[in-house]
Amino acid sequence: MGKAVRRTLYLLAALTLAGVAAVCALTCSDRYGSGDAGRTEQTGDAAAPGRPGEGAGETAEEESENDRSGRPAGIAGEIAEEESEDDRSGRPGGIAGETAEEESEGDPSGRPGDVPGETAEEESEGNPSVRPEEEDVPGEDTTILIAGDVLFGNLFQMNYDKNGITGVVGDALLAELQEADILLINNEFAFSDRGTPMEGKEFTFRCSPSYTAALDEMGVDVVSLANNHSLDYGREALSDTFAALDEAGIRYAGAGESEARAGEVQIFEKNGKRFGILAVSRVVPVVSWKVENQTPGIFSCYDDTRLLSLVEEAKERCDFLVVYPHWGVEYEAYPEEYQTAIAKRTLAAGADVVAGCHTHCLQGVEWLEEKPVFYSLGNFVFGKEIDQSAILKITVAADNEVHYELLPVCAENGVTGLAEEDRAAQILRYLDSISPGAKIGEDGTVTK
Repeated sequence: MGKAVRRTLYLLAALTLAGVAAVCALTCSDRYGSGDAGRTEQTGDAAAPGRPGEGAGETAEEESENDRSGRPAGIAGEIAEEESEDDRSGRPGGIAGETAEEESEGDPSGRPGDVPGETAEEESEGNPSVRPEEEDVPGEDTTILIAGDVLFGNLFQMNYDKNGITGVVGDALLAELQEADILLINNEFAFSDRGTPMEGKEFTFRCSPSYTAALDEMGVDVVSLANNHSLDYGREALSDTFAALDEAGIRYAGAGESEARAGEVQIFEKNGKRFGILAVSRVVPVVSWKVENQTPGIFSCYDDTRLLSLVEEAKERCDFLVVYPHWGVEYEAYPEEYQTAIAKRTLAAGADVVAGCHTHCLQGVEWLEEKPVFYSLGNFVFGKEIDQSAILKITVAADNEVHYELLPVCAENGVTGLAEEDRAAQILRYLDSISPGAKIGEDGTVTK
């Protein structure tokens, strides 16, 4: 093709493009030149132009329907995942999926919450339910918190519905829980709305699956289901519990749909090390609850042969292994002989620490096989009043040195918090008095 022909074609193409651009400009001018005022009037939301269909008076019922967590209406402390998916600006009533460009155009105030790429730490300020993103930093210390028995009963639900997570856990304690690398509790109920209470059982516990949000807001990473209440409402309720915890991103140990899953060690990689959690129960109401007899079921250790085998296997995969047994006699301050025997064999098999629950009261501390046994940590969140209890704080340093500390806690009107001054000192003195095999210092430090 000759140069003259090509020049002619180029000229025709340029003229065509210019004509199209002119038509588009005229069309846009006609569409938007006088329509903005009308759009604002149609939405009825003068305070937030450009957000169609949202009224300032949205009801609590509507908020609940729009909250994918399924939590009851009015619960404070929306979790970080919901904030990031539904409203990156952090403002109430924001449009899901709104882009950073739309936010900046629609809000000239320049508030920090509207800055794209806001960090988790910034989002968590002023919102105690939001945990900052954790970093796996080799060479850093790792903190493990182990608490005792937890029941989300009627008082818990009422307080939580009214005031959110700070209605059930005090601010200072909540900060401790959320800062831990790993937080373990005993989940003494089923997360289910289904099932039939076990016939003849005095106390049967369950709670709506929507309240798994409270565990997340506390900072819970893993729960034990190896206890005498997980099957209170039958096997379908236990299966619902697995599903609810899975959906919430919270791990569980000590129960499962198979024998292998019930005895599975939960391993967390933190700061260049591997930390294992293995849960087991020595308290089972009927033999049919045992996973080897019927599934889903509970991992038990009336015969501890399998427990010891799993400890040996787990220790080969972990730098630090916690065994969390449900055992003992309720409201008895001193351990049974079988508790000491199982603890000694478990530590000899490779566990680094044994920390127990079930008694609903504190039991003492003992050193066996050059390692500590915390026989029972008492209640953590359980009913209206807790006179004295404790949370075990384990700090594993980069050089593998381990420090143990007991944080004294108590509860009033269903709110669990760190015990203060005289009460804290009293709890620690009591623990020291029932721990002939260990020394509990005034600061809560536990030594041999």
